Amino acid sequence: MGFVSIETVRNMMTEFWKEHSKFATVEEMMLDSNAQELTQHELPEILSLLPSLAASDVLELGAGIGRFTRHLIGKARHVTAVDFMEKFVEKNKKDNSHLGNAEFIQADVTKLDFPKNSLDVVFSNWLLMYLSDEELKSLAEKFLMWLRPGGYLFFRESCFHQSGDCKRDFNPTHYRSPAYYNHLMSSLLLDESDQTEKKYYGFDMVLNKTVQTYVKMKNNQNQLCWLMQKVRRDAVQQHQGGFSTFQEFLDNQQYTRRGILRYEKMFGSGYVSTGGFNTTKEFVDMLNLTAGQKVLDVGCGIGGGDFYMAKTFGVEVLGMDLSSNMVDIAMERAMKEKLPLVQFEVSDATKRRFPDAAFDVVYSRDTILHIRDKLDLFRKFYSWLKPGGKLLISDYCCGEKPWSPAFSIDLLCNADIGNYAEYATQKKTGFLSEVGFSNVRAEDRTEQFIQVIKAELQRAEEMKEEFIQEFSQEDYDAVVNGWTEKLQRCETGDQRWGLFYATKE
Repeated sequence: MGFVSIETVRNMMTEFWKEHSKFATVEEMMLDSNAQELTQHELPEILSLLPSLAASDVLELGAGIGRFTRHLIGKARHVTAVDFMEKFVEKNKKDNSHLGNAEFIQADVTKLDFPKNSLDVVFSNWLLMYLSDEELKSLAEKFLMWLRPGGYLFFRESCFHQSGDCKRDFNPTHYRSPAYYNHLMSSLLLDESDQTEKKYYGFDMVLNKTVQTYVKMKNNQNQLCWLMQKVRRDAVQQHQGGFSTFQEFLDNQQYTRRGILRYEKMFGSGYVSTGGFNTTKEFVDMLNLTAGQKVLDVGCGIGGGDFYMAKTFGVEVLGMDLSSNMVDIAMERAMKEKLPLVQFEVSDATKRRFPDAAFDVVYSRDTILHIRDKLDLFRKFYSWLKPGGKLLISDYCCGEKPWSPAFSIDLLCNADIGNYAEYATQKKTGFLSEVGFSNVRAEDRTEQFIQVIKAELQRAEEMKEEFIQEFSQEDYDAVVNGWTEKLQRCETGDQRWGLFYATKE
């Protein structure tokens, strides 16, 4: 196929939507004969993911006939609802203009313009997938410019393939991968410096998850949504390796897709954490899970432990991880497993919101060390748990100070066993007790960690040729050297491995 101009594509898009907006129905707008039932379940789900809209100025793009507009008007200070098709805009205005302070605009979003820092929320449902890559990047940059600092961008798209059952002679949709949107949004940098101060802004990921309505009603994992927040990002305060966000560091250095798969090769299918299945089974068995309970796994990796919990005990598990590469792999496995009890999302636990008493268990493996404000995070865990709920965490921890000169991993220095709970040798009240947890127990599992690493090093030696053939000598050396360094730190007392258990009365 030869070059097609943007103008030609836009004309084709116009004709497509003229064909599918003749009667301005929800079935036309969603391109699905089951749109009424889908909306009944999907609408409250989507709205529950939004930040507070009180006293906020909202821009709704791709508003259609107003499925979401009426609800946004009821919560926000002002809503500007925009759609490409005249009949959709007319229907939306007729049905919803009387509800409050709102403006209804027919426009091509690529030609829209708003003042800098004039919006609190940009809400977009099924829009970006109809833009070219160039148009998408340009509009994303505008989002960052239009939003006030601290403002939010919410968008929802079809990924990989179509979902609706409407027959289409021409399909103008770009079914991108979630990773494409993640990379684009996280790489944006806006310079808002003035004469007195250098100021840079970017988007931080709050969450990226599948729309559960489509999973449950259609066994369809390709409907995904994102919540991003505009945050200050000083260029001089870069994260490790020169990456502007910790998520970028994880996905481009510590947890590249290749890096994740080589860890899995060593730890066993589905696992990227210490001890693989064996330690997972040991720790999960401490929770006495029962069918129907809800588990939140913070730092879920590629989901091996989540599949184990769901299959063995019949619990519902939500796995969250900041690494989009981890979650991409977990979602791929979930599609193959066809296990609706397990869902995954890319999200930042420090920014994520859940209703109070949403979970029976919060579970986390070797993740919390990356989070500086542990006290605030544990307050969240406490509020998310039901009365009688349980918390179980394993984590890398610091040894006694001062550390040896060889110990230079700053992140580990934020994880001190004494700061988690009352630890027998330190007699120190920790964060878990402080936020209200009861039955707080902390165990030094360093000796177990040492034995596990030694066993893994032995296993690595036994499968060396197979590993190198599948990956490379460089990959093999990277894994083995990493484990050897951990072993040395543990044996010199610089690093420990802690297991923490607590309950909410």
